[in-house]
Amino acid sequence: MPIRNAMLAFTAGTLLLSGCTLQPQTQDDGRFNALVTTPQLDSRLSALENSLAQRCEGDVDRFSAQTARLDEVGESVDSMKGALGSLRAEIKNLGNEASAPPADCPTSDIEALENKTLLGRTEWVGFPTIGTYLKARVDSGANTASISAKDITEFEREGENWVRFKLALDEDDTVIEDVRDKPIEAEITRRVRIVQASGEESRPVITLLMRLGPIKQNVDFTLNDRTHLDYPVLLGRRFMLDIALIDVSQTYLHERPEYPGGESADSAAQDEASDSKDDKE
Repeated sequence: MPIRNAMLAFTAGTLLLSGCTLQPQTQDDGRFNALVTTPQLDSRLSALENSLAQRCEGDVDRFSAQTARLDEVGESVDSMKGALGSLRAEIKNLGNEASAPPADCPTSDIEALENKTLLGRTEWVGFPTIGTYLKARVDSGANTASISAKDITEFEREGENWVRFKLALDEDDTVIEDVRDKPIEAEITRRVRIVQASGEESRPVITLLMRLGPIKQNVDFTLNDRTHLDYPVLLGRRFMLDIALIDVSQTYLHERPEYPGGESADSAAQDEASDSKDDKE
């Protein structure tokens, strides 16, 4: 081993330079101290070498532990620097927000409301292609609009599905009399499945041109007998989507349309007064 070889060389050199041999020596207590033999020297050198190696290994372990600790401290310092930088940025932003003038309130929702027609819970609707006006209940809880129909007969015309029907009305329902029993024909655009306590049924859906106040557009209607209900027409949310709002505290906000053979719009108030007090479906 390096340390052992070095010590052997040092000892041998000393003996040669001195030009003499070790003589027995007598200790202070008078006991004889024999010459150090080669095995004894090797043993002491080995012990010294092991002692130095253990001390070096301990120093290496302590150095490694200190290095790891320094790395942890460095990481902690870097993390604290990042947090401090974020905190400074937030404080700066708070200062800018405090000094900035208040933003104007958004008006997009208000503008959207202004572009929609306000409807009461009941309204007059007109059907130009049929030639009559009818009372309608406006209900956002319903999906598709519905018109009261009877004598519903489906048939085929030029490869398309059509339906023939009459308006199903009570004697008290307001309608232009020439239309009360008039057959009406329309193309079936689709069908809807209705689930009720009595079971399921499939109803045809037709498209009719309808007028309500300033609104004039094609509306999908299911056909079914509504004579057991208060209003022959029901308008659901599909019709109102993006064009109308309901004020349930009001009724008949829009003038009744006029058609040949019918009463003038000025006489509608008398017919409106005949509504059911419950006003329910």
